[in-house]
Amino acid sequence: MSSDPTADFSGVSETPDHLKFDEGALSDYMKSHVDGFKGPISVKKFKGGQSNPTYLLETPSKSYVLRRKPPGKLLPSAHAVDREYKVMTALGTQGFPVPKTYTLCEYPDVIGTTFFIMDFVEGRIFWDASLPDVRKDERGPLFNALTDTLAQLHNIDYKAAGLGDFGKPGNYFERQIGRWSKQYQSAETDPIIEMNKLIDWLPTAIPQDEATSIVHGDFRFDNVIMHPTEAKSLAVLDWELSTLGHPLADFTYYLMAWHFPPNVRGGLAGVDIEELGIPSLDETVARYCTQTERTEIPDIEFCLSYNMFRLGSIAQGVYARALQGNASSPQAMEMGKQIQPLAALAWHYAQKAGAK
Repeated sequence: MSSDPTADFSGVSETPDHLKFDEGALSDYMKSHVDGFKGPISVKKFKGGQSNPTYLLETPSKSYVLRRKPPGKLLPSAHAVDREYKVMTALGTQGFPVPKTYTLCEYPDVIGTTFFIMDFVEGRIFWDASLPDVRKDERGPLFNALTDTLAQLHNIDYKAAGLGDFGKPGNYFERQIGRWSKQYQSAETDPIIEMNKLIDWLPTAIPQDEATSIVHGDFRFDNVIMHPTEAKSLAVLDWELSTLGHPLADFTYYLMAWHFPPNVRGGLAGVDIEELGIPSLDETVARYCTQTERTEIPDIEFCLSYNMFRLGSIAQGVYARALQGNASSPQAMEMGKQIQPLAALAWHYAQKAGAK
């Protein structure tokens, strides 16, 4: 067993049989659809990515990344790699840090499912928010760069970026709560009392503020490639859950790192962040507010409860897929153990927001 806790989900490995595809067919497709492509290609699968299988394509002169829908029966509206391609392509024109995209293929006769191809970006990915592998004086600037990147996203004029039809402005929380409630119920394996309480309570507590921006939906350190030596975001990844939505839903999702303990997604709760040189929750909120010209973050307990409920629903979907044998990563089975603690924490913040 590896002593590196990230070894199971970082790096690449040989592709498992159920996620292999015809590499010759892919190479032929890339010859006619990817500018400058020259084979041959070597294909390996990234270990991370619980939802959409992601592959490293190496050629003698360049490396690419392929991201695809998984095979098998899928939950409604999940695995939207076509939406990922659309938003990343649009954001690239706005100077936002995303990998360069090349082509989207929606024909199943190439590799069996919809996929897109983008550049492979070399840099650092941090799986643990305490940043144990960098010096103390580097941690604060890295966190600040990450906060600034999310603020930059929320400040983009989505209509000017060509994303006016990327989602429905307004009623974001209502629609998302409905969506994730249905997704949870369709994937439910064992009854979880707190999840059912949240499905009842969340629709009754939605904030009135109707701000709209592009939202990433899963913004955290391990979905951002940082510069190899500088405190700078090079490429934001994993746009599967992106849409037009409420920026505070997106920002408070990012803030969950300060509320989760280290054993839940490498969180910071109970960690001496001052000793580590990591910005406090209040400092991070203040920085984001300055960048986005806000005075405060209202309804923060509701937002945290909503985000933890949503994460529990996502984990339930991944776990249900693992039971069916369709999950992208062997660690998907472990997701089942996270659902109850997430539900309990979500209900804790719901009670702080007034839930009975």
